[in-house]
Amino acid sequence: MNEPTIHIENLSIGYASKHSVKMVAAGISADICGGELTCLLGANGVGKSTLLRTLSAFQPKLDGNIYVQGKEIDAYTDKQLSRVQSVVLTEKCDIRNMTATELVGLGRSPYTGFWGTLSKADKEVVARSIALVGIAHLADRMVDTLSDGERQKVMLARALAQQPKVLLLDEPTSSLDIQNQYQVLDIVRDICRTSAIAAVMVIHELNLALRF
Repeated sequence: MNEPTIHIENLSIGYASKHSVKMVAAGISADICGGELTCLLGANGVGKSTLLRTLSAFQPKLDGNIYVQGKEIDAYTDKQLSRVQSVVLTEKCDIRNMTATELVGLGRSPYTGFWGTLSKADKEVVARSIALVGIAHLADRMVDTLSDGERQKVMLARALAQQPKVLLLDEPTSSLDIQNQYQVLDIVRDICRTSAIAAVMVIHELNLALRF
């Protein structure tokens, strides 16, 4: 068997302050391999989003280990980690005066210089990401004119422009109608299979999780 892209070992997650620690979950161990779409299911408050934020290094783990491509997550710099994994959040982005292509181009920021100028190779990655998600018809649209479903697909393309090995998604179908829910999850599943990306997704809809 191939080595897992993510190896979680006796992980404890929660929130630590100066005077107290709130443990949300403990003893989590799992392997997630490239080409797999893993869904985190459970009732509100059990720690799904907390686990996802911990895997993305947005918040520190309380105990245990997370290995990403064989390297402990704490050993990565922010820039190094941004070249390995990308995150798609559920919050609606309030972006104006920017086209969909320009937003997807922000996914190349871990690879560009201080001024964020895209090279020819960067632009080719952006174009491939847009094509992969199937949003070429939105390329020149302003982001603030897009529907929720269209905007979520653009955010997915931006994440893919980072060329990640790990894709973390926090309720990517939240607030979308059923047609866009199916389209977004179809895209994520196909990307996992064709690009060998390890995807971890928080989702509440059991029927969608079972289908995909």
